[in-house]
Amino acid sequence: MEKPKIVAYLKPWCGWSNGVRAVMKKYELPFEDRDIINNAENRAEMIERSGQTLSPCVEINGHMLADVSGEEVEAWMLSKGVIAPNDRQPEAPLNQPCAHELPQPTGIAFRRNP
Repeated sequence: MEKPKIVAYLKPWCGWSNGVRAVMKKYELPFEDRDIINNAENRAEMIERSGQTLSPCVEINGHMLADVSGEEVEAWMLSKGVIAPNDRQPEAPLNQPCAHELPQPTGIAFRRNP
């Protein structure tokens, strides 16, 4: 099976972005990891190519998948025959938000009665 040409527009420390990276590693797919946080040109290119500002965006053989999780990227590639299924476990969750988007625990406040 021929390796696809993949360009991924990702954040350095994002759960969604790490899910995309985990899919690429699971299937041993070479890809270009374009940092959209530390490189304004990469972010501008992502917006121009995808038509929106949300990430991750992954372009596979010229087809743009915008605002996707690793789980969605994997499902798309499997459905299109880009990859064959395998039983390897990914090194990171494929569908997890960035840390600041995770539910935050709420504290319990105890009051003293007078």
